[in-house]
Amino acid sequence: MVKAKGTRTDAGELLAEEKAAREVVASLGKREFLDQLQKLTKSYASDPGNPGSYACEGCQRCANCMFCKDCDSCFQCTHCTRCELCNNCSHCVECKSCHACAYCLQSENCTTSAYLVMCRNLQDCNYCFGCVGLAKKDFHILNVPFPRTEYFKVVGKLRKELGLP
Repeated sequence: MVKAKGTRTDAGELLAEEKAAREVVASLGKREFLDQLQKLTKSYASDPGNPGSYACEGCQRCANCMFCKDCDSCFQCTHCTRCELCNNCSHCVECKSCHACAYCLQSENCTTSAYLVMCRNLQDCNYCFGCVGLAKKDFHILNVPFPRTEYFKVVGKLRKELGLP
């Protein structure tokens, strides 16, 4: 039973409704269960809301994010743009499935890393460009280590060649 907003519902009524709902769920067969699960999944996927988010523009299904643009299904990210399935990231652009990363561009499945460009599956790395599968490395291009100054020279050239900001 759905009550109008602002009206009180008796605690006994709530318990009875919960009990009835449990009985319905407990009696479901395989097909009915899968149908109900599919309905729940569709209703969640069709709700593009961003609960707990602040000043996000064009985001869908994000939660507790701030100042993000055009992200999808992110959690607790700030100042990210066009990211998907990321959490606790900051200032990332076009990243996917990253965790606790900052200032990354077009990277995927990276964790606790910063200043990555076009990287995949990095962990605890900083200043890597086009790297895959590294852990605890800094200043690498295509998994090759570079001295800091040379790294920035080569990356500048590559960014121009690739048309990256």
